[in-house]
Amino acid sequence: MLETPARLLRLLSLLQTHRDWSGTELAERLEVTTRTVRRDVDRLRELGYSIHASMGPAGGYRLGAGTSLPPLLLDDEEAVAVTVGLHSVAGIEEASLRALTKVEQMLPSRLRHRVTALRGAMVAMPSKGGPTVRAAVLTAISAAIRAAETLRFDYVSHHGAESRRDVEPHRLVCWGRKWYLVGWDVERTDWRTFRVDRMSPRTPNGPRFAHREPPDGDVAAYLCRTMGFEMWPLRARLRVHASATDVAGRVSGLVTPVDDHTCLLEIASDSFDLVAFTVGVLGVDFEVESPPELARHLRELSVRLAGAAVRT
Repeated sequence: MLETPARLLRLLSLLQTHRDWSGTELAERLEVTTRTVRRDVDRLRELGYSIHASMGPAGGYRLGAGTSLPPLLLDDEEAVAVTVGLHSVAGIEEASLRALTKVEQMLPSRLRHRVTALRGAMVAMPSKGGPTVRAAVLTAISAAIRAAETLRFDYVSHHGAESRRDVEPHRLVCWGRKWYLVGWDVERTDWRTFRVDRMSPRTPNGPRFAHREPPDGDVAAYLCRTMGFEMWPLRARLRVHASATDVAGRVSGLVTPVDDHTCLLEIASDSFDLVAFTVGVLGVDFEVESPPELARHLRELSVRLAGAAVRT
C-alpha cells in the first residue's frame, strides 16, 4: 500500500480523468479500504480540492470543475505513456519533441530519470520526408467538429488540382503517418476524406450543422474501404487465373469472380512496383487489363530480374 502523500497524489491523478469513480473502484486501484478512500477524499477537500460525491448505484466521486491542480501529476505508467505517445505523433514531430522536453523538466527526479532512459532506448525511424501538419490546423478542425461548424478550406488533390471546399467535419484520423479528415462535402453531397497537410483552412467557419450518421455505419469500416482502395493515385486491373476465393484472402484489393478458375483483381497503390510485388507473390498466372503503363513496367522489370539471375 502506498504511503499517505503518494496515495493522495495517486487519488488526485485518478480523479483528474473527469469521470465518476465509485468508492470500491478507487479502493481497488489504491489497494486500500473504502473507508480509507473516504478519509483521503476528506484530506483533499481540506487542501482546497473540490470533490463532489453522489450516493446510489450510479454515484461516485468526481473532481469539481475549475479545480486548481498541481503543474503536472503523472504516475510511472502515465509518464511512460506520454513519452511513447509524443514519440509516435505523426506529422508534428518537432512540436512533440518540444512538448516532451517541457514534460521532462516538470517531472520529479525519479520519473525524469526513467523517462530519459526510455528516450535513450527508443529509436525513431525517419519518416522519409513525410508530410507535416501544423498543430494549429488540427486544433482548428477538432474545434469545428466539436462545435458542429462547417469548415471552409482550400484543398490540393494528389494530382495538384486546387479547389475550394465546404465540409461538415466528422472525425480526424491518423493513418500511415498521415492525418486525414472525414467529412460530408456540402457541394458534392457525399462523404469525402481529405489529407490534412493539403488543407488551408479559411476563417470564419461556416454555418452550424447537425452531425450525420457515420458513413458505412462506422467510420473505421468506411476508412478501410476508401483509404484501402479509393484514395490511391494508381489503379490496376488484372485477370488472374485463380478462383476469387483463393485470391481474396491473400491480397488487399477488389476481387470479382469470372468463373470457377478465373477472377478480376483491382489493386490501388502509389507504385507499380508494389502492384508487381503484390501480384507476384500470388504465384499464379495473370494478364494486365489496365493500365498499359503497368504492362510496360512489368516488361522492364522482368528484363532487370532476368539479368540479375544471369549474373548470379
